[in-house]
Amino acid sequence: MIFKYMMKIKWLLLVVLVASACSGYERLLKSTDYHLKYKKAFEYYNTKDYVKAGTLFDQIAPIFRGTKNADSVNFFQAMSYYKQGDYILSGHYFKVFAQTYGGSQFAEEASFYVGYCYYLTSPRPELDQSNSMLAIQSFQLFMVKYPESKRVEDCKKLITELREKLVEKSFLSSRLYYKLEDYKAAIVSLNNSLNDFPDSKHREDIMYMLVKASYLLASNSVQSKMKERYQSTVDEYYSFIAEFPKSKYKREVDKMYEQSAKVLNIDTNQDENLSIKQ
Repeated sequence: MIFKYMMKIKWLLLVVLVASACSGYERLLKSTDYHLKYKKAFEYYNTKDYVKAGTLFDQIAPIFRGTKNADSVNFFQAMSYYKQGDYILSGHYFKVFAQTYGGSQFAEEASFYVGYCYYLTSPRPELDQSNSMLAIQSFQLFMVKYPESKRVEDCKKLITELREKLVEKSFLSSRLYYKLEDYKAAIVSLNNSLNDFPDSKHREDIMYMLVKASYLLASNSVQSKMKERYQSTVDEYYSFIAEFPKSKYKREVDKMYEQSAKVLNIDTNQDENLSIKQ
């Protein structure tokens, strides 16, 4: 009985303390004592109560604009939202801060977080990569502004990671046209992917798809365009085989070349003799 009674007392005390704290915070929100709000905002931030801290920073940011404490209020306003995992809003605040308080002690860190918030909101490769590109641009700008920063190496690693995602996105988009059998669009998209990312890890696959897309487009063409498109197939074949002579796709592309060569009256034996001499 005594144990149960003590536990009940503890729970009642906890409820009273929580209610008291909440009512105190509610009074603080309605208060016009902005210096007290400034002090309490940092207290909440330092105890990791980022929701309450962020709300107070929101309230006092317009009041402290143009004062010596404006940069600290605005920076920790952004950090409060960052700590809550709201990377879109925090990224916006960091960007405004970097543009407004270039001489602040927090300017370098804020500039880094602009790119890092874009990085954290960058989706998987299949989706729109606008934020990946904005992150890369932001990190590149950071390295120009702060070439001696300890964050430079982090920026380089993150840019490499983001570029790999862009490579993957480019490849997946091009392959989608190919799978949908829209060979004309696939050829344009595949060539763009190679031009944008010449060192792509998918280079062999892309060049193979270029040969096959060109061949299938030619095979299904009207008579007036057939010869020109078979010639494109031959050209793509030569580019592919020169770069990947031992490719896993070699047997397949050889057959497409032979069929194209027949239409164009190309002597394939002459090509074989030439390759033997070389």
